[in-house]
Amino acid sequence: MSVFTAMSTMAQHKTFTLEDLNSGGERYHEMTPERRYFAWWGDELLQLEVDGVYRVDKAKGGRRQLFSLDEMLDMDGVGEEFVGVNLLKASFPYKKQPLALLESPKGHILYDFQKHRIAWQQNREGSLEWNAQGRVDAFSRDCNLWVRLADGAERQITEDGSRDIVYGRSVHRNEFGINKGTFFSPDGGRLAFYRMDQSMVADYPQVNTFERMAVCEPDKYPMAGMTSHEVTVGVYDIKADSTVWLDFGNPKDRYFTNVTWSPDGRRIYLYEVNRAQNRATLDEYDALSGHKLRCIDTEEDAKYVEPQHPVTFVPWDEGRFLAWSQKNGYWHLYLYNAVTGRCLDQLTDGEWVVLDLVGFCKRTNSVIILANRKTHLQHNLYAVNLDTKVVTPLDNGCGVHEAVLSESGEYAVDKWSEPDRPRAYALTDIAGTVKSGGYKSRELFESGNPWQDYAVPHYTTGTIKAADDTTTLHWRMVLPPDFSPEKKYPTVVYVYGGPHAHLVEASWHWGSRSWETYMAQNGFIVFALDNRGSENRGKAFEQVTFRKLGQEEMRDQMCGVEYLRSLPYVDAERLGLHGWSYGGFMTISLMTNYPDVFKVAVAGGPVIDWKWYEVMYGERYMDTPEENEAGYAMTSLMSKASALKGRLQIIIGMNDPVVVPQHALQFLNACNEAGTQPDFYVYPGEEHNMMGHLSVHLHERITRYFNDWLK
Repeated sequence: MSVFTAMSTMAQHKTFTLEDLNSGGERYHEMTPERRYFAWWGDELLQLEVDGVYRVDKAKGGRRQLFSLDEMLDMDGVGEEFVGVNLLKASFPYKKQPLALLESPKGHILYDFQKHRIAWQQNREGSLEWNAQGRVDAFSRDCNLWVRLADGAERQITEDGSRDIVYGRSVHRNEFGINKGTFFSPDGGRLAFYRMDQSMVADYPQVNTFERMAVCEPDKYPMAGMTSHEVTVGVYDIKADSTVWLDFGNPKDRYFTNVTWSPDGRRIYLYEVNRAQNRATLDEYDALSGHKLRCIDTEEDAKYVEPQHPVTFVPWDEGRFLAWSQKNGYWHLYLYNAVTGRCLDQLTDGEWVVLDLVGFCKRTNSVIILANRKTHLQHNLYAVNLDTKVVTPLDNGCGVHEAVLSESGEYAVDKWSEPDRPRAYALTDIAGTVKSGGYKSRELFESGNPWQDYAVPHYTTGTIKAADDTTTLHWRMVLPPDFSPEKKYPTVVYVYGGPHAHLVEASWHWGSRSWETYMAQNGFIVFALDNRGSENRGKAFEQVTFRKLGQEEMRDQMCGVEYLRSLPYVDAERLGLHGWSYGGFMTISLMTNYPDVFKVAVAGGPVIDWKWYEVMYGERYMDTPEENEAGYAMTSLMSKASALKGRLQIIIGMNDPVVVPQHALQFLNACNEAGTQPDFYVYPGEEHNMMGHLSVHLHERITRYFNDWLK
């Protein structure tokens, strides 16, 4: 099955360059769909522009200026405070006060846009997190955690911070949904924070070659099966100027994640995961004493559990909260009584997943979610009634959506794209839609097609069966602008294949990467398939890879290859592969396990042996090397070096802290010993991804390799 995206009928003769298509390119922003920026001031819709902020009439769509950057810069004596302010990032934290929160190089500023004056300002050096209610800032200085109060006074919370003892930062290597290390109570009166002791973790010897004499600058890197860091959570009381520690006991081989506060700021909820990652508990702690109050829920799985989301309280009912779980096979929401700790009901259900909890609407007694309820390829908005569980669609039913709610939750700015619509924005009347049962919205803006004058490739999608001959898999194909089914084309399989990612979706051009467009322009077909093990398809779909990463994924990818071989315009003698990170692992896995199928490959930042990868991710999917010796041996590419036949280029950042250089270097050594001949390129000083304009250089190098060896 395939569906071709309709092409513009306008003249298409221009060709793309990587400066146009790559995110680091000089003209990239000119070639991306035009954006609009919106914010909410209570239930007032504001449009943000570089030089001003405008109030939008929700009923009629007109707008009038609220304030401008020029008038701020012209303020007597204080205009310099606004130099460097980006109004596109303005926020409006107080629904009944005319105050805009702005960030400048000089600090946090609350600008009174009715009186045209600075109402309050604060230094923001080292800022980690700012709380609007208390106007207090958590910040880092000299490896220690501090708070900066509303009156500008600074207090040091910790004293033993160092490279080994880390405060207020993300822990557990950003697994389990962790992306920060500080957590203010709702009123800003208390601050929960992570303390990570990594003194027992082995150093990985990264090297800085930019000095006159190269300098060792090691990373703390806990590999699978090795000693991991130990984490605790402190709670600093601003009024008392004192810290208590949550009573964890010995934190060794325990993971703590998804820290959140009760609305009254007296209790802390978090998930604890054991080292084996097959058991998680939802626990409640007293924020004043640090004592554990109770275990609310326990979830176990024969393979693994991985809590990703904190509990969320119903805003108008402090006695109820929502928690996420996959215990029925898919990510769904469950309603709990906060007083008794009892689960009241499973709120959402079905063979689909909740992707995001966007917010709540009191008027409709609803939680607003993003889910792939309609199809795996779409992300759509829904209101779910907290009592009846009735689900009401809140968008046009097409494409990939995201939304930001007004303060009451009665309105949303909905941003989305579809395969043939680059980007669009709408104002959705949530309360009106739920009440009437019919979609009520008004379009705010639709981007034009920035590629309309170019020779644009053809984007197509379809499905095949997985290697189990039962599961449906989605693929995307990008065909050259002058495609003819009478010709045969060299074809590159772009692969990722790992957890927590997908490639194919119903967004613009079916979610294709701009490099695929560049390759199609160069006369290649590019094919991408979401194999079993990728995200948003349910627990069974994802967990099929357990203890044998890469194996089922390869089987599914080869089903995709068989489909390609069935197409008369695909040259089966000129098949290539490309992927990065997990995709680099998949690229070399396929290249060496099927050496007679693929002619050319480029693997970026590849995992070679999972025993060299970090502990949380590696042990979740593979267990420890001691527990799963056969699985680690099966998935290691070290023993596959002798099977390499085609042209393989490996590219890494020399100082990669994610997939450390040892992976690529040891594979090269194995190839030396086996007498096989891969090519190798390294970016000195770079980490896991090449950032900025180096990304243009990287993708030119990748493209040249296929031009040289696959055409």
